[in-house]
Amino acid sequence: MPSRSARLVPWIALVATVIVAAAARTRVHDPVILVPASVRDSLNSVWQRANLHWNEISDQNTLTQALGTGKPTQKEYLGCLIGDADADTFHVIGWVPAHDMKRFQFAVTGSCDSVPGAIGTFHTHPYRADSSGRALKEPGLSAQDLMTFTTGTDRALIVVWDVDSLDVALRTADGRVVHPALLVPR
Repeated sequence: MPSRSARLVPWIALVATVIVAAAARTRVHDPVILVPASVRDSLNSVWQRANLHWNEISDQNTLTQALGTGKPTQKEYLGCLIGDADADTFHVIGWVPAHDMKRFQFAVTGSCDSVPGAIGTFHTHPYRADSSGRALKEPGLSAQDLMTFTTGTDRALIVVWDVDSLDVALRTADGRVVHPALLVPR
């Protein structure tokens, strides 16, 4: 007859297998946002229009650029993402301009609160010019963008900072903010 410890080995292995299998099944997957090509193309178009004149302001200091008090400059844009969410998978089907939008070079305000089907927002980060006339890009969501998103209720946030250059933050069903989050073109 096998020893008591030898009889426990199969049971310990079985318990360990059950625990590992349960942990694998309950593993939280990272959220994902699906954006059709037509929506991505329209976001690119908004960015291109919002980015006009970036190379005409190199002779202006940063404060003048930030206030938009000098020559006509590019300005950020805010749109409301329309779609739905199935747990932590987001499906974008379109967008509309934010209500009461106020556009500045380094900021934009507005509201998507009354927009039916809104799951979040997108905004643009236009180039600005340095003193030599070179483009200064803000590649991604800023710390302020992420702080505003974290304290809000939107589930999705996208920034467009160049043609086909997007950065995404998503809020999971349990409230966890994931950045950067996966954007899947479809």
